[in-house]
Amino acid sequence: MNILWRIAKEAARYKRWFALAVIGTLSLTVVNLIAPRIMASMTGIVASGMTQESLTTVFWMTGGLLGLFLLRILFRFLSSYCSHRAAWRLVLELRMKVYNAIQSFSMDYLHNKQTGELLSRVMNDVATFELIYAHITPDIITNFVTFTGVTIILFSINPQLALITCIPVPFILLSGWFFSRKVRPNFQKMQKSQGELSAQLQDNFSGLQEIQVFGRQGSASEKVLRKGEKFTRNMLRALKLSAVFHPGVEFLTSIGSVIVVGFGGFLAFYNRLSVSDIVAFMLYLALFYAPITGLANLMESAQHAFAGAERVIEILDAPQSIRDLPGAICTGKAEGHILFENVSFSYIEGITVLDSVSFEVKPGKMVALVGSTGVGKSTLSQLISRFYDPTAGRILLDGRDIKGITLESLRQNISMVLQDTFLFSGTVEENIAFAKPDASFKEIEESARIARIHDEIMMMPDAYRTQVGERGVKLSGGQKQRIAIARAVLCQAPVLILDEATASVDMRTEAQIQQAINEIAGSRTIVIIAHRLSAIRNADLILVFEKGRIVQSGNHQELMEQEGLYKNLCQVQDKINISENA
Repeated sequence: MNILWRIAKEAARYKRWFALAVIGTLSLTVVNLIAPRIMASMTGIVASGMTQESLTTVFWMTGGLLGLFLLRILFRFLSSYCSHRAAWRLVLELRMKVYNAIQSFSMDYLHNKQTGELLSRVMNDVATFELIYAHITPDIITNFVTFTGVTIILFSINPQLALITCIPVPFILLSGWFFSRKVRPNFQKMQKSQGELSAQLQDNFSGLQEIQVFGRQGSASEKVLRKGEKFTRNMLRALKLSAVFHPGVEFLTSIGSVIVVGFGGFLAFYNRLSVSDIVAFMLYLALFYAPITGLANLMESAQHAFAGAERVIEILDAPQSIRDLPGAICTGKAEGHILFENVSFSYIEGITVLDSVSFEVKPGKMVALVGSTGVGKSTLSQLISRFYDPTAGRILLDGRDIKGITLESLRQNISMVLQDTFLFSGTVEENIAFAKPDASFKEIEESARIARIHDEIMMMPDAYRTQVGERGVKLSGGQKQRIAIARAVLCQAPVLILDEATASVDMRTEAQIQQAINEIAGSRTIVIIAHRLSAIRNADLILVFEKGRIVQSGNHQELMEQEGLYKNLCQVQDKINISENA
């Protein structure tokens, strides 16, 4: 009932279209109920002997039937089109709600989900709402009204025969209840396994080059096969129950028909039932059992649909750990003053990534974070953008706790370039302008010049209109990285975070990018994470991390005058550079 109530709330916006569909459905049902009665009356008139008067009556009844059948076309159109229009509009709205919900989830939620599984929820599970509103709901209304109307008509014809007709009904309803209890878990498993299959396909398609490079086509195919077999097993379990339920219902309705025919013949033999009543009863008998037989299909479709609806509602109702808090404000453009106060963080409870980190970066200054892999440098940059919240302490932007700033406002003030660069399928120009869609071409070109990628873009087949391919597959790692830097520069956010932004470029290009960074230094606060220490020597403040804590801080000259981790790292890298140059 909770699911039904929630679905009804989601569909409330389209109540006018649904109302038209219900009117069409009810009118269609009424026509279907009237037509057999007219046909039975015509049969009775013909059976009693034709006269000129009765012939005229038959002609009028024939015209009435023709009119009813024409009206049935109109009512069927209203029932079908209006319900489908409302249902598919609802599907579109829900699809966008689910997508926007997923888009707003924090990184800890998304990291626990596979892309293909989320895609399955957006596409496959949301589509089940169309099944509910365009098929199941109209069928339920039609079947209920038809069953009620036919029952009343049958009792008005002959109560004894009508009562016998109802004998199979309790058994059919009981079997339907038992069927729904058994089949629904299988449909839930089927929906889940379908998402897992989609996730596996997504992973394999994304890693297709690696699969081919290492010759793992066989094992990759086996993984898809295992997921496919799991989905098929769950589907077949549900279909197995259906294969038992459907014939069972048909058998029960057949027994009812046999009983009615036998007892009806008995009543006719003793002249307790007229020919026209027998004809009417037989015509209505099909209408009487049709809704009950249709119950089997409705049960199966409903369980399938509700299984998908549950997965949709699970996404819509999922708690968001990162969200705008009550009273959060929009700050406008910030100055870029960053302050960490005793910030600690853990991805997994009991395993500390950052431990009581405190530092300050004044507006327009450059801070560099260095240390070995896994000491929390990238995590710190994620905390500044509030992709995660600290487990202890607080982070301030211009003196205000970032939890008190709306997410949209906060992230408009921060631009990031990550080591794992992502480019969207499209042109070079579109990717650079992604963070500022209204940017002029001159601004895009200037950002590309700053990122030292303009000259290489001009050498591409279509210059700035060159297609980069999915995830930028047509470009080199260095080109993708510099396009990402151009995108971040174009954004003109007061805080710029560069997380290993020069990791995929050669030393010459790195030097050019470093010149570009030096050009914009002072105009915005810059946070640099780098393993190549040559890239951060001009930083105003260098923070050295070890085991999640700051163990040294100062500028390059100050740290080189101290014995410690930073000096050791510099000496090691200098030796490596000398050996490479030799």
